[in-house]
Amino acid sequence: MAYKAPVRDLTFIVNEVLDIDRYSNQPGFADVNSELVTQILEEGGKFAEEVIAPINHSGDKEGCHWAEGGVVTGPKGWKEAYHAMVEAGWPSLAADPAYGGQGMPYVLASAFGQFTAGASAAFSMYPGLTAGAYAGIHASASDELKAKYLPKMATGEWGGTMNLTEPQCGTDLGMVRTKAVPQGDGTYRITGQKIWISAGEHDFTDNIIHTVLARVEGAPAGIKGLSLFLVPKFLVNEDGSIGERNSLTCAGLEHKMGIHGNATCVMQYDDAVGWLIGEEGRGMNNMFVVMNEARLGTGLQGLAIGTAAYQAAVEFARDRLQGRSLTGPKNPDGPADSIMVHPDVRRMLLEAKAFVEGGQAFILWTALHADLEKSDDEATATKAKDYMALLTPIVKAYLTDKGFHAASLGMQVHGGSGYTEHFQASQYLRDARITMIYEGTNGVQALDLVGRKLPSNGGRAIMTWFGEIDAFVAENGGEGPIKPFIDGLADAKKKLQDGTMWLMQNGMANPDNAGAASSEYLNLFGVTALAYMWSLMALKAQAAIDGGSDDPFYANKIATGRYFVERILPEADMHLKKLKTGADVLMAMSADAF
Repeated sequence: MAYKAPVRDLTFIVNEVLDIDRYSNQPGFADVNSELVTQILEEGGKFAEEVIAPINHSGDKEGCHWAEGGVVTGPKGWKEAYHAMVEAGWPSLAADPAYGGQGMPYVLASAFGQFTAGASAAFSMYPGLTAGAYAGIHASASDELKAKYLPKMATGEWGGTMNLTEPQCGTDLGMVRTKAVPQGDGTYRITGQKIWISAGEHDFTDNIIHTVLARVEGAPAGIKGLSLFLVPKFLVNEDGSIGERNSLTCAGLEHKMGIHGNATCVMQYDDAVGWLIGEEGRGMNNMFVVMNEARLGTGLQGLAIGTAAYQAAVEFARDRLQGRSLTGPKNPDGPADSIMVHPDVRRMLLEAKAFVEGGQAFILWTALHADLEKSDDEATATKAKDYMALLTPIVKAYLTDKGFHAASLGMQVHGGSGYTEHFQASQYLRDARITMIYEGTNGVQALDLVGRKLPSNGGRAIMTWFGEIDAFVAENGGEGPIKPFIDGLADAKKKLQDGTMWLMQNGMANPDNAGAASSEYLNLFGVTALAYMWSLMALKAQAAIDGGSDDPFYANKIATGRYFVERILPEADMHLKKLKTGADVLMAMSADAF
């Protein structure tokens, strides 16, 4: 199966649905127009298809190699593909021009990221982790550190990681034991072990810049005692050249279910030299910049894997001859009809298609708000910041759930063939599964949503969201082909508002009620968000048709959206009913009864 980057879908979203030309007065958009967007996405799609996709399956089979001394090499051809990406300038697309970046909007980098993650999820993690580390250093480090490290991280010449998890703590980072001892010269000595560090060691780059959570000697226990440090694999001389090796090493690689082409490392720090990023005791605040970038990237990754799995399932279904149509043979001269004639196969394909195309829009719509956080208009920037905080857990959790669901449907379409390693359906399912776990499990994302994001600033973000949907419904209601989309959105928003009120009333009275309802609430929010995206897309597609376009793309987009409205959106009612059952049924049974 040959992966095809969804260039047409994403160009439609950026240029027509988001109407990128509207934002020429916003920071970072002055030199961006729809024509440039089309060129960038076409070239990016071609790079993903021709350079990255061909090494995905072989990389899954071969995996990474660890040798004595902590030397890690990637699968055959991966180093060369990475260097080709750096040479073409793709990692620097949205990086700050002050550090050698191209300064393009994040929404374009997010579109390119969907291409690379669809072509190879494991490969995309190398530049993805670097972008997250770059963002954390850019946001919080001193000017001296930024000048020294960011230029080569922006280009991808140097890699980057985030080091949080330890053997005794994952989500509960207050239990971090890695220690940092100040040396009196501005440096610290870092000692400890970090596990599950993606891209922690490899042979693609000359240096790897680790961002490491550690506790300064004497700092208080818990989250408030953590600080964030920049710890390079190789020390960097004053002239920017590579110096001696730092005292850190990869002690081993994890043997994983999927993403075999990415090196998931056990990292050992033994008095390694590090520099403080930001202030002591502000480690979690500073790391959240890295984590939020990673969470958005994980949502994108999960959805992109689902996109690739859907494409593979469509190709298989067209070719696979099995049985006859219920309404009579459609391939009378052949031994059987293709399985595309069967309604249940159509159901699985449309289910995956509706989720991935709705998710593509949700990712890019959210990415646009990351750009608008930099707006000179205070109201625009505040709204964008509110939305980014509110929507990050939904992008991460809902889209990885649905990306995995699409991959599972893709395997089911393949039947027994999909369960073998001859087809890539198995790899897509294995690769997608981790996205629901790392960067904060989806259950943790749901708790973050209801416990922190909803009540923040007195619920300002969610009220703004409700107001935006109400205004959109009022402006676009009435009769016509998109009426089912608008009516469905209005109904889902009403249910989401009902669920929000239930949480406010019952979550404070009994915190277990909030915990019990959190995943259902997040899913209710997710399906409402996709209803909004499908309404936006249907509006633009119908406008093109009404304007005389005979491009079947627009009619197909509306047909896919109709499936979402009629067959998926009713899940909103289910999620609302389940979240209102509260905690009693979950907490009544004693632990030893399980």
